[in-house]
Amino acid sequence: MLSITEVDPDAGQHCPPPRAAYPPASAGEERRHVAHRSERRFNRTATAVGKARAFILAALPVEQIPQRIDDITLCVSELATNALQHGSPAGRLFLVRVITNGTRLRIEVHDPGESRPLPRSPADDDASGRGLLLVDALADDWGVAPRVGLGKAVWAEFELPDPAPEGKTVPC
Repeated sequence: MLSITEVDPDAGQHCPPPRAAYPPASAGEERRHVAHRSERRFNRTATAVGKARAFILAALPVEQIPQRIDDITLCVSELATNALQHGSPAGRLFLVRVITNGTRLRIEVHDPGESRPLPRSPADDDASGRGLLLVDALADDWGVAPRVGLGKAVWAEFELPDPAPEGKTVPC
């Protein structure tokens, strides 16, 4: 299992919470085979969403999922934006985690907010309120899980295609 933990260099003097503050978002995560796990904490700044997207792109097995990259990065943008706008008070960090187990890819965004995000029904001329509707349409599954202590983890999962067997070519 590969595990990479980073703190955004722009997070300043904020001390990241102890590792125990970010338990698995679901009880089954520790029982599943985890082939890759990376996470990074971000400060609540205007540039954090773009940095979260860049982090996810660097952490993903891009060669295995080229057709889902746009869906995944859009979902990360929406979940990180929600964490900034509704879940992380000023001066607090939020965490973005990516986990793959060979068949599924899971993106989690952890924040200290207690409110549970719910999809809205925005009017046609509303400027916001479509984020979770997009996540629901693009991800294969998504949800909200409590954390130990304060906060929640909002996650989205994507099925990974079977890798091509050795010696076989994949049609273009």
